[in-house]
Amino acid sequence: MRSSFDLNTVRVFVAVVDEQSFSGAARLLALPSSNVSRHVASLERNLGVRLLERSTRHLRMTEAGTLLYARAKPLLDTLLSTEEELGAVQRELKGPLRMCIPTEAPRLLAPILAEFCSLHPGIELECDTRLTGLEVLREDIDLSLFFHRGPQDDSAFITRVLATLPSIVVAAPALLARTGVPHRVHELKRFPCITTASALKGQPWQFLDATGNIVKVSVRSRYRVNSGELAVAGARQGLGFAIVAAHPCQDDIADGRLQEVQLDLLPAPLQLLGAYSHRHSVTARVRALLEFIQARLQPAAPVLRPDQFGR
Repeated sequence: MRSSFDLNTVRVFVAVVDEQSFSGAARLLALPSSNVSRHVASLERNLGVRLLERSTRHLRMTEAGTLLYARAKPLLDTLLSTEEELGAVQRELKGPLRMCIPTEAPRLLAPILAEFCSLHPGIELECDTRLTGLEVLREDIDLSLFFHRGPQDDSAFITRVLATLPSIVVAAPALLARTGVPHRVHELKRFPCITTASALKGQPWQFLDATGNIVKVSVRSRYRVNSGELAVAGARQGLGFAIVAAHPCQDDIADGRLQEVQLDLLPAPLQLLGAYSHRHSVTARVRALLEFIQARLQPAAPVLRPDQFGR
């Protein structure tokens, strides 16, 4: 029995949905627009169902189109990924790789990125520190690295944990002498704290209970920063309690400039995440870089500096 599915026509249909237009799919696939329309029409004719409802302004999938897209998209992504992996076995990694990293990360990641490009001379790396977060993945960026604490929001993007750093709450001895020492996380509401800029968006400090669930504590602050170095400097000056990655503070704690505050719950760890889009399956280049960063960061965690982590 002859199948009604032609892989090439299905690929064109998925591209039309991804690009939300026939002209966009034509640009993506380097095909004439007329060919794109012909492929979709042929697929609809062979299947005997309407897949897309078209108008001058809108393009919407029918129920049948929605089903086909949901089933076909993961398969096509897997085929593309497999093709790249098989090719990488026989040839060196090469081609453009566009990424962004936080402004605090160059000291941590610069040696790793340079080593990766040295090992793979065919890679054309473009790294931007002015962009950050998930939304930039819509701006022709292959990979976005960012720091995050606590559970991730639901997203249309794939994230991968590259490093996890335990965190602690610290304060200057002079501040503790003046305010007293809190013992429970909810007592922090009465103490001056140093928060990240994200706290302005209503994100409180986050801790883990005995079962690993997040406990959120709203704190008050007159010193709001988005840098680990600024947070630690503010804590040294007694401006408030700070929640920071543990390892970078060890020298300050050993020298008495800061004191760890033991509470009834542990702060949620700080994570370095790599994110890429569902829309285009992760390439062999991106996968290789993620694995390389993850491998290099494992032994590096104990010596990371405070200006590298600030959330």
